[in-house]
Amino acid sequence: MTIAIHPSIDRGLPPAAAGFPGGTLVCKCTDRPVRVRVDSQSAHNHACGCTKCWKPQGSFFAMIAVAPRDKVTVLENGDKLKVVDASATIQRHACTGCGVHMYGRIENTGHAFYGLDFIHTELSPETGWSPPTFAAFVSSIIESGADPANQDAVRAHLREIGLEPYDCLSPPLMDAISTHIAKTTGVLKS
Repeated sequence: MTIAIHPSIDRGLPPAAAGFPGGTLVCKCTDRPVRVRVDSQSAHNHACGCTKCWKPQGSFFAMIAVAPRDKVTVLENGDKLKVVDASATIQRHACTGCGVHMYGRIENTGHAFYGLDFIHTELSPETGWSPPTFAAFVSSIIESGADPANQDAVRAHLREIGLEPYDCLSPPLMDAISTHIAKTTGVLKS
C-alpha cells in the first residue's frame, strides 16, 4: 500500500539552504495570481493533518511553516484575498479565485504564536526553504476521510521519511505555548 503524505513531502525532504533569504508564494490562479513575499527562512515546517489547513487536491496533509509576521508582505492581487473563518485563531487568508491559503495570521496579541505567520512554502518557486521536521494532528486526517484502520501504517510511513507523528504540535512548540501561558499567568517570571 502506497501512502501519500503531501506531494512536496513524497518527493523527499531536501535540506534548507544556508543563508536562504526567503521567496515569493504564488497562488494557483493563471489570471492575476496572488503573490506574497516572505523575507526570511521558514521555521517549524511540518505536515499538518488538521481540517482547517489548505491541502493540495488528494492530500490528507498540508505542509505548513511559520515566518515572522513583519517579513510577510502581499505583493500582488491582495484584493483577491479573503479570511476563510473570521472566528478561527489563525486567520487564513485564501485566494478567492483558486482557494489556496496564502498565509495565516494570528491577530490576538496575547497568543503564544502572535507575530508568526503560517505559510505554505510549496507555493514558492524558490528552493531552500526549511524542510518539514514533524507531522502534527495526525489523527485528524480521519476527519477528512482517511481510513482509521490505516493510521498505524500512516504513522509508520511518517517515521520512515523522518517526520515524527504527533496528535498535537511538536514538543518544542507545545513547550513554547506552555511557557507563554506560565509567564502570562505569573507562574514563571520572565
